[in-house]
Amino acid sequence: MTARTDMTTTPTHWTELDSPLGPLLLTAAPATGALTSLSVPGQKGGRTVQDGWRRDPALFRAAEEQLAAYLAGELKEFQLELSTNGSEFRERVWAALDDVPYGATTTYGEIASRIGASRAAVRAVGGAIGANPLLIVRPCHRVIGADGSLTGYAGGLDRKVTLLTLEGSLRAAP
Repeated sequence: MTARTDMTTTPTHWTELDSPLGPLLLTAAPATGALTSLSVPGQKGGRTVQDGWRRDPALFRAAEEQLAAYLAGELKEFQLELSTNGSEFRERVWAALDDVPYGATTTYGEIASRIGASRAAVRAVGGAIGANPLLIVRPCHRVIGADGSLTGYAGGLDRKVTLLTLEGSLRAAP
């Protein structure tokens, strides 16, 4: 994955994809095609289509193909250009998420340690993870509580369970 900050004022391009998690709303920077967000219905802080946005499914072909392969259990790492606009701290946290491998989990404290933040920064790390604009692609679902609990997920705990089960981090309920 390639990440880049993009602060253009051109209209946002978007598409919606069907998935086992519900409809996925994808947005991209029109000049580069870099993915700027991936939201699900009911997501805390998720995006919704705004007036002036341009629907452009062709711009999202690579994302559509890779998401379909991932959700079918055939893809373990996305190769998409990403563009986010977070603070320097949030960008560091989000970059650390990119390093959590498929099928693995990590904790908020481990993410804090990876970015060189103090133990006291765990709450701020949690806030940055909760503000991740690229659900699924930037794997915030792989972050769990220090006690192994499935703590919050902006897309809903049911989706977090689905994604972790898909990746083999959780066993499916009998």
